Amino acid sequence: MTAPPASFASLTTMGVGGPIAQLCTCQTVGELIEAAHDAWAEGLPWVVLGGGSNIVAADDPFEGTVIAARGGEFRVVGSDSDRVVLEVDAGMAWDDLVATAVDEGWSGLEALSGIPGSVGAAPIQNIGAYGAEFADVARGVGFLPEGADAVEYLPASECEFGYRTSVFKRGLSGVVCTVRLEVSRSSESAPVGYAQLAHALGVDLGDRVPLRDVREHVLELRSSKGMVFRQDDVDSHGCGSFFVNPVVPIGMLTNLPADSPFWPVSAPAEAAVFPLGESVEQDMPPAPRSGPERVKLSAAWLIEHSGIRRGFCLPGSGAAVSSKHTLAITNRGSASANDVLALARFIQTRVASEFGVVLHPEPILVGFSL
Repeated sequence: MTAPPASFASLTTMGVGGPIAQLCTCQTVGELIEAAHDAWAEGLPWVVLGGGSNIVAADDPFEGTVIAARGGEFRVVGSDSDRVVLEVDAGMAWDDLVATAVDEGWSGLEALSGIPGSVGAAPIQNIGAYGAEFADVARGVGFLPEGADAVEYLPASECEFGYRTSVFKRGLSGVVCTVRLEVSRSSESAPVGYAQLAHALGVDLGDRVPLRDVREHVLELRSSKGMVFRQDDVDSHGCGSFFVNPVVPIGMLTNLPADSPFWPVSAPAEAAVFPLGESVEQDMPPAPRSGPERVKLSAAWLIEHSGIRRGFCLPGSGAAVSSKHTLAITNRGSASANDVLALARFIQTRVASEFGVVLHPEPILVGFSL
């Protein structure tokens, strides 16, 4: 179904972006596949949009097709006494799926409560929060490669999930049509894996608690940071965390203040963020004989300690750092995409100048790059 001209500003939670030549809204997987084939046949630019919560588009007109996945459902395709396998349409709202899982007594999704957007975006970003991520429950993805006639099934092992990334985000072009997830039959959560959540729940890391308790506390935590979209809360008018926490060689810790927080990670070399002017082939300070080779830094800590505080904005700009969370860039009501871009680049420059680490954006950027 083709709609009259729209704009990215009206379709995204950041509320910026130029007019769209053609918007095609899809309520079913069949319509999504048909829209993709039509867009590819035209040979013009195309973008698939779910909830619009993880995309920032340029102010210039988009001379192509935006395919909006706006509906869907889930099906139980396998089960036993302990597990349930779900197949979920890309257009279903992610948090609707989580809420249903909690109601049904299916464990594994509860810590991912409140994440905006659609199910189809989940594997692209490998969404995650509060010690959990999509890859933990992923079985596979129904994917329509660009130019292909039919949907192919990619098992999770071929999706190359990493920290907020996947084979889809790294360049495999096409459309996510469905996902398959495996959840547990349990009224209790997966082991609590995030200290802030454990503290809020009054339990120890690794404890299991009722599913609904985890969901309610995660929603409260996210709301306190402006991470649950509300029309009356400008701090939520953004893309959530704008920058990913950088993964760096452990040797870089010698160049950072002693109180800089970090976490050991297992990440391939290509996922690491290296100091300015260096690469994986160049010599790095030696890592300890034992322990991780790479660590994840706190992007929020780096931003704050480069001198950028909550609520910061450039003169005359409609974009600002959230007053609740340093990692979020928000639209205070009059921002343009150029305002968002200028603030993001300013933050990048300050952090790089202060610490030698380049922050990379988490949202998908359309029409420009950082």
